Amino acid sequence: MQLNNYIDGKWQEAGNAKYVSVTNPANGEELAQVRLSTIDDVNKAVAAAKVAQKKWALVPAPKRADYLYEIGRIMKEKKEHLSQVLTKEMGKVIEEGRGEVQEGIDMAFYMAGEGRRLFGQTTPSELSDKFAMSVRAPIGVVGLITPWNFPVAIATWKSFPAIVSGNTFLWKPATDTPMMAYEMAKIFEEVGLPAGVANIVFGSGSTVGTAMIEHPDVKVISFTGSTETGRSVAELGGRHLKKVSLEMGGKNAVIVMDDADLGLAVEGILWSAFGTAGQRCTACSRVIVHKDVKEELEQRLLEAMKHLTIGDGMDESVKIGPIINKNALEKIHSYVQIGIDEGATLLAGGEILSDGQLALGNYYAPTLFTNVDKESRIAKEEIFGPVVSLIGISSLEEAIEVNNSVVFGLSSSIFSRDVNTIFKAQRDLDTGIIYVNAGTSGAEIHLPFGGTKGTGNGHRDSGVAALDVYTEWKSIYVDFSGKLQRAQIDNS
Repeated sequence: MQLNNYIDGKWQEAGNAKYVSVTNPANGEELAQVRLSTIDDVNKAVAAAKVAQKKWALVPAPKRADYLYEIGRIMKEKKEHLSQVLTKEMGKVIEEGRGEVQEGIDMAFYMAGEGRRLFGQTTPSELSDKFAMSVRAPIGVVGLITPWNFPVAIATWKSFPAIVSGNTFLWKPATDTPMMAYEMAKIFEEVGLPAGVANIVFGSGSTVGTAMIEHPDVKVISFTGSTETGRSVAELGGRHLKKVSLEMGGKNAVIVMDDADLGLAVEGILWSAFGTAGQRCTACSRVIVHKDVKEELEQRLLEAMKHLTIGDGMDESVKIGPIINKNALEKIHSYVQIGIDEGATLLAGGEILSDGQLALGNYYAPTLFTNVDKESRIAKEEIFGPVVSLIGISSLEEAIEVNNSVVFGLSSSIFSRDVNTIFKAQRDLDTGIIYVNAGTSGAEIHLPFGGTKGTGNGHRDSGVAALDVYTEWKSIYVDFSGKLQRAQIDNS
């Protein structure tokens, strides 16, 4: 199967004859071929989106929302099919695949509800017989650049608020996972979304992504990916005065205090660290544990890790699927060697798995380090794999200092039974998301998603906050006095 671009409501071949194979990371099977688009393909998509946006902005927001309700309904009907496609192309276990598709369904219905809100503000004027208000206005054509690890959820976080706000969009999915974008395009087509509102162009970041950022008619860029790439997006976007929304890396920590429920903490750590094989921006990469319970937590984690099943995500009994590709596998393994060289104690894992059927795919053993120096590379840098570092601390203040010492600020978690400890942590942890007595993953779509420092640039995906990325504030003053009134002068 060859995947074509979806531009102006039609399936179109890319101008470039080159293609890449889409393979199942669980077994190496080729699933599809995707053509690598050119700058001309981007220009066609932007032109279509620009024409469509003028009409789309005039459609009443509740009518725009009706399309999202229908998209959500069809996604719900096709949930199992979509989940299986997602698991095959990305590798996450089918249970997580279903969860990700459900997140897209939830976002469709949530953002559809905004079609009857999109709230502005009314305020008193400082002058007589004058009315003052603000409203949200669409921006125009927006560019969406999405990652491979959440190939549909993140795309819905970005595209659905853009749609309901009256924008049109150009979406560049990751070349490792283009099939979910293809499936979503078919749904856009099925619901009759007007031509040009949704445009999907497959291709590389260096060609397609760069062309989107540089195009003068693309007014907004929303990017999710690595901090290194995000910095380049911001630099290029800044030169072209784009509104740029960035959601990037994380080095997330679970704090386990001496009064914590250790059984619950172990469950939270396992889910956060090894779900999606650690390939989440919210994955737990550090466990900051009080020294009084550190040894017991280590033993409990080691025992629980023995029961983790690894393999093809389509197997319902499997809990950990493959790594996305060979390059990512090698990067993870190189960080494990760095940890050993730095003097950390390797308690479990630390190897590429190649026995039996696992040899066909990209599998890494769940890995646990202890006695990790808080200043070491494995304690500071994003690994993006199933590798966890245990760092001992003696107080809440030390735990917060260690948590906040990294360049990222996405997600953090604390396990404690003490209400005073919990409220201090909520106040002092400098991450965009904080969990109490839960792991570092599990965000819900009606709250803002994003982080501080090297994780983002102040914008948020998901929740009402996402609308700020795709709308401009317009202030409107209506003077019905019949005379010229000058604010700050005539009321002095």
